Amino acid sequence: MYILGIESSCDETAAAVVLDGKTIVSNIVASQIDLHAKYGGVFPELASRAHVEAISGVVEQAIQDAGISADKLDAIAVTRGPGLVGSLLVGMNYAKGMALALDKPLLGINHLEGHVYSLWLSDGGREIRFPVVILIVSGGHTELLLMEDHGQYKRLGGTLDDAAGEAFDKVGRMLGLPFPGGPNIERAAQQGNAVAFRFPRAKRDESYDFSFSGLKTAVMREATVPPITPPGQKRPPEKNPKLRSDISVADVAASFQDALVGALVEKTVRAAKAYGATEILIAGGVSANQALRQRMRAESDLPVRYPPLNLCTDNAAMIAAAAYQRYQMGLRHNLTLDVLPMWPLTSDTYAI
Repeated sequence: MYILGIESSCDETAAAVVLDGKTIVSNIVASQIDLHAKYGGVFPELASRAHVEAISGVVEQAIQDAGISADKLDAIAVTRGPGLVGSLLVGMNYAKGMALALDKPLLGINHLEGHVYSLWLSDGGREIRFPVVILIVSGGHTELLLMEDHGQYKRLGGTLDDAAGEAFDKVGRMLGLPFPGGPNIERAAQQGNAVAFRFPRAKRDESYDFSFSGLKTAVMREATVPPITPPGQKRPPEKNPKLRSDISVADVAASFQDALVGALVEKTVRAAKAYGATEILIAGGVSANQALRQRMRAESDLPVRYPPLNLCTDNAAMIAAAAYQRYQMGLRHNLTLDVLPMWPLTSDTYAI
């Protein structure tokens, strides 16, 4: 069964053809990193315009690379949410047009579930013995889930403010590192001392929730120059704080990364033990971080699995893989389907 996946939830325009939910036949991604780098983060209006310009060529290339004609596709899958509303609409409308023109089933897929099924693609469709605990970490999401079977999810916790990837981007900007912050902080941290600064470990309580805003503020106070405030006035918010001249960027990066990774690992390992998980899965852009992978393996007695680097960030193969599972469960959508920018992943997700 050939499924075409289309992904446009944020700043990658992607299309892929996947066979039987586990074999990537083609996988095309047009990144917008250079477009957004000057802003230090994703500029939503520019993202949606870039999707409009790229999507036809990306989809056509994915079908061409698959070596099949469009009429051989069995279904069209597209990210319905969560994501940026303008970006989602570009992919959704293109997918609807294809489904109508080719008379193929349309499936609107949850982006977070796509990240989950990137693990199935990378393991050749290996059967997993449930339950498993899944940590989804990216620029927009930090979610800790218990997956009890295909389509059966229980949300254990998540971020109360910044997502892990968002915290990486903001701290990277403070340190004068290029966008995106995650890989650049990781590179800087390799030359730094992870115990040079004692940054707070986020949300150290019995819940499975995370909070990274305090960690981000601690980095700002330690590494940047406080603005001069006239007597009797409150300190104004600092949008672009100046880095201290005597600070080691590598040490700050290493200490920040250590604190953030430590919070992610501690709660994930504890949840896996509490719920009797057979293994721990990590997915999303931040799952590419080597410190996170190594520490999770070191602190867990369970197998720890994560996608190859090319499937960590947003891609359409994961959308097609998730769609294959949902197709087997009977999911079909009609052409009135709309996007859902805020769409949590639970066992009732597709009841909407």
